[in-house]
Amino acid sequence: MDTFRSNSSPAPGAASSVARRRFPVAAVLADRLDDTAVVDVAVRLASARGAPLLLIAVMPAPPPRAGAVCPDSAAARAVLGRALPRLARAGIAHRSAVYHRPAVRGGGRLHAAKALLDTAVLHGCSLLVVSRSGPTGLDACTVMEAAVIRGGPFVHAASPVPWAALAVPCPGR
Repeated sequence: MDTFRSNSSPAPGAASSVARRRFPVAAVLADRLDDTAVVDVAVRLASARGAPLLLIAVMPAPPPRAGAVCPDSAAARAVLGRALPRLARAGIAHRSAVYHRPAVRGGGRLHAAKALLDTAVLHGCSLLVVSRSGPTGLDACTVMEAAVIRGGPFVHAASPVPWAALAVPCPGR
């Protein structure tokens, strides 16, 4: 699937016959509260570059005999759910991809990060936005280190969302 879903219509008078290829910006979403910060940074970077956005949903390792989860499955849509309203407001073209965490834990500290980078490069990404406090092996520091060893793509770290109490405590009785 190499098409992008656009939330906006093309500009009137835009030259459609000569389209310059723009490399997508990838946002790594791991079904955490920090996904909103990752999407905000990715939208800002994609808008500045005039590039589409690739949403990579991080999923757990599939059972040994199960098939791969496709980007349009219910599990992947649940992970991407926090990002879609923000993309609709921004009007950025996007597509989704699924990354399955490796089932084997003994593959080394950088194994999951290298596999994530392979997924991004497979989809033509030149820039990844990853949460600083991402899941083990997929945090920004580990992914940056793997990108340096691998030789790319660039990795941008998104700061985690500051914690705030959801409600004031009940007064004592």
